[in-house]
Amino acid sequence: MPDFASPAALAARLADVGYLADEGLAMAGFLALRLHRPIFLEGDAGVGKTAFAAALAEAAGVELIRLQCYEGLDAAQALYDWDFPRQVLHLRALEATRHAQSAEELEADLYDRRFLLARPLLQAIERSPCVLLVDEIDRADDEFEAYLLELLADAAVSVPELGRIVADVPPVVVVTSNRTREVHDALKRRCLYHWVAHPTPEREAEILRARLPGIGERLAARVAEATARLRTLDLVKPPGVAEAIDWAAALRTLGLTVPGPETLGVVLKVREDIELVRDADVLA
Repeated sequence: MPDFASPAALAARLADVGYLADEGLAMAGFLALRLHRPIFLEGDAGVGKTAFAAALAEAAGVELIRLQCYEGLDAAQALYDWDFPRQVLHLRALEATRHAQSAEELEADLYDRRFLLARPLLQAIERSPCVLLVDEIDRADDEFEAYLLELLADAAVSVPELGRIVADVPPVVVVTSNRTREVHDALKRRCLYHWVAHPTPEREAEILRARLPGIGERLAARVAEATARLRTLDLVKPPGVAEAIDWAAALRTLGLTVPGPETLGVVLKVREDIELVRDADVLA
């Protein structure tokens, strides 16, 4: 991993790859790299948590390995699984050649590393240096967090049949949460914490100009200001930065210079939100 001299140096490199990190996020990322600590990013959907992990991997010149969390996620999907069909074929080959083995030898042969299917968590241990993104941990069940504790604390995972596997170089781990539920303190204690807020209109306009080269400054400012006004309303799904980028791109495509109600379907994804904004007349 490259050794960034300061948070400002990291922020500059992130900007080079198209991600504008504010001072607090750059500081959190810098400390995560220097202290070899996981970073826990919490914030509303669409504020750039996932994009930060991708930009950090690109800035550092390493692979991004992503684990998308969901309800029911378990070790077989996240950590490892055994390649059962190959194990059966191997067993049949032994039988066909009348290769005699004791029960202990046969078990050790079947649970060899060549039959192990590495999932994202184990991939990150074996391929590091890399950035491991554990995305939307709040979507997974509470029990799944226990699988992460050893990795977060020791950059290691345990496979009962093979023992403990430790990374030669600890991966940079970014855990994100949209705060749909509280994450256990045991996980948070192992991480540096940063709340990722929505950007100010001025910063969002900068992001729009960075992500949409050639967009006019006036259009970028108007979209950023309109998006900020939408976030002040009691919306089911407030728009994130990604929606603001889509909105600006749509307006530019249509040749429009002012965000209006006719394009709300680009930035809002819930019918009730669209009706609320139209009734509030905040885009007038």
